[in-house]
Amino acid sequence: MQKPPFRADHVGSFLRPAALIEARAAFREGRIDAAGLRKVEDDAIRDVVKMQESLGFHGITDGEFRRTYFHTDFLLQLDGIEEAGGTQVKFHQHGGKELEYAPPVMKIPGKIGHAKDIQRADYEFLASCTTQTPKVTIPSPTMLHFRGGREAIDAEAYPDLEAFYEDLAAAYRAEIASLADAGCRYLQLDDTNLAYLCDETQRENARKRGMDPNELPLLYARIINDSIRDKPADMSVNVHLCRGNFRSSWAAEGGYEPVAEVLFNELQVDGYFLEYDDPRSGDFAPLRHVPKGKTVVLGLVTTKLGDMEDPADVRARIEDAATHMPLDQIALSPQCGFSSTVHGNDIQMDQQSAKLQLVVDVAKDVWGYA
Repeated sequence: MQKPPFRADHVGSFLRPAALIEARAAFREGRIDAAGLRKVEDDAIRDVVKMQESLGFHGITDGEFRRTYFHTDFLLQLDGIEEAGGTQVKFHQHGGKELEYAPPVMKIPGKIGHAKDIQRADYEFLASCTTQTPKVTIPSPTMLHFRGGREAIDAEAYPDLEAFYEDLAAAYRAEIASLADAGCRYLQLDDTNLAYLCDETQRENARKRGMDPNELPLLYARIINDSIRDKPADMSVNVHLCRGNFRSSWAAEGGYEPVAEVLFNELQVDGYFLEYDDPRSGDFAPLRHVPKGKTVVLGLVTTKLGDMEDPADVRARIEDAATHMPLDQIALSPQCGFSSTVHGNDIQMDQQSAKLQLVVDVAKDVWGYA
């Protein structure tokens, strides 16, 4: 079997089924306990695993069904981190609509540490449900820096930011070691920050927080590399770049050119899940920087709209991308998850399945297998 990422792949999150949404509400209201909620989650995960396998996917996730947000549920389980409100952002939707949303901001009032396994039990359950390759998705360590900057990091705990970067990477190394020991060999880091640095408004916002947007890609590559440096040689680590994915809306725009050289050559990962579902992600020219041995998973099928793509158009865009990098280093996926937060995108379950099937069918057509 091909090493991940696979020719037909996906980012990881799926629309939550009604029974799971109801169970979460019952848990919040005290009508069921944590064990009761986990049982409903387990049942829903078994079903979503079967769905992925039936469509022909080799990389299998739990749909992120145990999470409310793609990042906070993980990050808050590290020592020294707390949630402190949100930063108001205008998210954009197709058709020119805007959506006001305040993504949670993480603050670091104390020393960061990894006191317990975070994803291991969830990984072990997922692995018990599938005969394919289980994939774990976790937020990139950079999610603890970009949105808050220096002000979000307590100056007494970390008078020197280098110590913060070192502790953060050490905590991630501990979690990755735990996952590796459990058998995980397919890991994805979800990162909005490198993609946000392709957007001039977001770059200016970074300047206002006291950061140099030209230096941040190098810093973030260093933090991620330090976080994954001890991974097993046979573990595939990939990064997913996202410009925001909340209820079919996004927060950033712009092609990958401002970060491409660092992204592809300094970041020591195996593959990249890149958004390419509409013009806001730019053209394929930045792919000329991709070196041999790395895979780019083109997110050509949108999760934000239910309208179906024409398979011929998807194939044509793959051919276009292949003028900038070798076809055998390219794979295909939806551009993001279908439900980066529990709220889900404005798309129906049958449309979700149809888009996933399209990815598999086109991959078989282009490469002969998925």
